[in-house]
Amino acid sequence: MFESAELGHKIKKSVYDEEVPALRESLLDAQMELVKSGAFQVIILMGGADGSGRGATVNLINEWMDPRHIQTHGMGEPSDEELDRPMMWRFWRALPPKGKIGVFLGSWYTWPILNRIKGITKDADLDQSLERAVQLEKMLVDEGALVLKFWLHLSKAKQEKRFKELEKSSLVYGKTTKGDWKDLMKNYDAFRAVHDKVIRYTSTAEAPWLVVEGTDACYRNLTVGKMILKAIQDRLQLETSPQPRILAPPLMMPSIDNMHLLKSLDMTQTVDKQDYRGKLEKLQDRLNDLIHDPKFRYISVIAVFEGNDAAGKGGSVRRITGALDARTYQVIPIAAPTEEERAQPYLWRFWRHLPRKGRVTIFDRSWYGRVLVERVEGFCSESDWMRAYSEINEFEAQMSRHRLLVIKFWLAITKDEQLRRFEERQQIGFKRFKITDEDWRNREKWEQYEQAVCDMVDRTSTLHAPWTLVEANNKNFARMKVLKTLCDRIEAKLKELHDAGINYLDKPKKNR
Repeated sequence: MFESAELGHKIKKSVYDEEVPALRESLLDAQMELVKSGAFQVIILMGGADGSGRGATVNLINEWMDPRHIQTHGMGEPSDEELDRPMMWRFWRALPPKGKIGVFLGSWYTWPILNRIKGITKDADLDQSLERAVQLEKMLVDEGALVLKFWLHLSKAKQEKRFKELEKSSLVYGKTTKGDWKDLMKNYDAFRAVHDKVIRYTSTAEAPWLVVEGTDACYRNLTVGKMILKAIQDRLQLETSPQPRILAPPLMMPSIDNMHLLKSLDMTQTVDKQDYRGKLEKLQDRLNDLIHDPKFRYISVIAVFEGNDAAGKGGSVRRITGALDARTYQVIPIAAPTEEERAQPYLWRFWRHLPRKGRVTIFDRSWYGRVLVERVEGFCSESDWMRAYSEINEFEAQMSRHRLLVIKFWLAITKDEQLRRFEERQQIGFKRFKITDEDWRNREKWEQYEQAVCDMVDRTSTLHAPWTLVEANNKNFARMKVLKTLCDRIEAKLKELHDAGINYLDKPKKNR
């Protein structure tokens, strides 16, 4: 992988000075066309050996192009706020919108590489981090992003020479100070072995690594600039003559065993009205006690509510929030995406609402809209919602790995009960806002939605984030089942922390 970058490539200064003006003009033209079209975003990762000119190259990108449309991120050690979330959260929220360029000096590869070289983690940990990186990049590309990954390489001899030059210079880039280069050179072979593995494993068809020799600044600058220009121009040309995107009709999965998940639910279950208030109060007290348990500050809870229209999601949410301190929770109602959200990958608008440790976030509708309403109504292609299953599972797995407890509820009612509630809403003044023409239209696709729900539960009910199906024909029964499930899951998680011991409760180290 690195051999071609150790050939001593050089470009004369006179040739460099002659080519740069035309290259800058072309880069600006391509950038303005990108901004005007808003068709995709460009994500540039700048990695490489110490002393290879990563910082100087990033500065040059901002100099040669319009920095108003470039978001540059120097990703150093994570802050306490970032440590409270999954490792990828700090990168998720920094992604550029469509029409913009995001440059990352330090990326989702940086800390996994450093941790392995320092012996903090093992090969298996590195492999898992690389797999997550590959999945993230595939998702970004599938969502339309152009991902460019540059690795600026220096041989051992050239890196040592570069460090000696920096030691004599008054300009010292990054954190490489006098004397540090000697320690870095001792670990060069270890760095090289890990870097080689990372690049080979994560150089994919969707997002290949572009290895550039970093010794000669003129060669490095022209090569990186031309690669960025060609990639953007090629993609813009593809966008101007795209293949027609045909939205296929919703795919109906054949039932082999003639079983139907939702139809197997006992919708006759009820709770006696006289017993309801007392039992509800006990469950709310139990939930409040769990949230105030000292161990709760080491976890966070995400409660996801999906269900049929008029199934009682709002009422269940209010019974939860009624038991909590308003400072400890947030309710996120999900509607049609805004223009800002449409300019980002699908999961972006959910990523940014992940709670800190010791907090609860409730999603009234969620990221499952892609495999439900978007699938049934044809708002996305079949390939989009089919790949969403694996993207959602990976998203929830990352949350679970970081002690975010994901608790998912599907509130189910029968078609007859939904009709009764719709008619009731039309007759009661303060409930009329809850019923729309769209709600009535959705009833015409009842069977398609049922099939989509069955597929969703089958494909995304995992060990770390299982679905709880709630029989909601009786609102009191549904609310109590939701509260009891929430309490049981939190209690089990807190017990897991207790059994794991104090080492498990230590805050994550910054060098993850």
